[in-house]
Amino acid sequence: MFADRAKIYVRSGKGGDGHVSFRREKYVPAGGPDGGDGGRGGDVIFEVDEGLNTLIDYRNSKKYKAEDGEPGGKKNCRGKDGKDIVLKVPQGTVIKEAESGQVIADMSGENRRFILLKGGRGGSGNQHYATSTMQAPKYAQPGQPAKELTLLLELKVIADVGLVGLPNVGKSTFLSRVTNARPKIANYHFTTLNPNLGVVDLEGTKGFVIADIPGLIEGASEGVGLGYEFLRHIERTKVIIHIVDAAGTEGRDPVTDIYAINKELEAYNPDIAKRPQVIAANKIDVIYRPQGDAEEEQNPIEAIKAEFEPKGIAVYPISAVSGEGVRELLYYVNEMLEKLGDEVTVFEQEYFPDQASFQDLTDPFTVTYDEKNEEYVVEGPKVEKMLGYTNLESEKGFTFFQNFLKETGILTQLEELGIQDGDTVRIYGHSFDYYK
Repeated sequence: MFADRAKIYVRSGKGGDGHVSFRREKYVPAGGPDGGDGGRGGDVIFEVDEGLNTLIDYRNSKKYKAEDGEPGGKKNCRGKDGKDIVLKVPQGTVIKEAESGQVIADMSGENRRFILLKGGRGGSGNQHYATSTMQAPKYAQPGQPAKELTLLLELKVIADVGLVGLPNVGKSTFLSRVTNARPKIANYHFTTLNPNLGVVDLEGTKGFVIADIPGLIEGASEGVGLGYEFLRHIERTKVIIHIVDAAGTEGRDPVTDIYAINKELEAYNPDIAKRPQVIAANKIDVIYRPQGDAEEEQNPIEAIKAEFEPKGIAVYPISAVSGEGVRELLYYVNEMLEKLGDEVTVFEQEYFPDQASFQDLTDPFTVTYDEKNEEYVVEGPKVEKMLGYTNLESEKGFTFFQNFLKETGILTQLEELGIQDGDTVRIYGHSFDYYK
């Protein structure tokens, strides 16, 4: 079974909690804090595996979780880090956020390994909170929470050239003749249920990869039949070979057929419809060829050329069965590819899991004024979590935290309480001077 889509749930590991303990040894009845830090949670990582060509494994198993970090222990013992979970996927897999459909990562080109979700950082043990005024802190930092996402995995075949056309026009026969692929061939609609890949070896060239996309029918872009499921596989191709039954063996007009398929490509993705295209007018071995003056009038090849060559689309008469005209077509396609270059189409990232996880923090917070100490105090699990995410010692981290205070409305509340430049703000053991 070929599986090119799968919906799965992934979760990174939670960071281990920091530990609260105190040194207790003989002759040291009141030792200082010695609570260890929690371990880091495991990451969720995707890697390309060249030995895979389907997503079938992800159809059978839906949930994937990295290991949580262990909590810290006594005597400054640090908790063990959680193990990462590495998910193997075929080259060409696009990872999307399920609800929005936005791209998180495209496992193509040079992107062979991608850390999707970072594990939670371990919490600091109480040893880190000892100060001259607080020598026996009875609190430690909790581990950073796990991050979770529901993903949609889509396999988009990576090929230089895509074959399109109505069912039974000879695409599979053509592919089996020009490449090492051996697709199953029979005479019924949607004969090819899997995108078949093959390598074309041409003398004097480096060759190219070609994919037979399953036969399309009118309405494919709207999900009719299996068309919509397979249209995604031509999104990466640089050149399209449009194969048409020039002989009209099923009673259809080849010119009408070409327009019908191009309409489906346009409806699905206008960018695909703009890709360079060449028409392979197939089955010339069964075209009736009259003699005399009527030959040019009744030759369907000339009708196809008259319609499409003025539009800049080359037409090559071929017979996939006998091989006539196939070599010339392939060299022409190779020339097209050389002009376009070697760059692989890679889908840009649209969804950033790390940023989204911060926006999802909905825990409450309070902003008050401590008259005794003449300080403004900001508290709440939302703020504490953000402190856990942020390295305040770096300029970038401090700027990020300032933006968080602004976006959550904390700065607005401080101003409403009457804070002035130079006043002190205390946030979980950190003191800051306020300046607008």
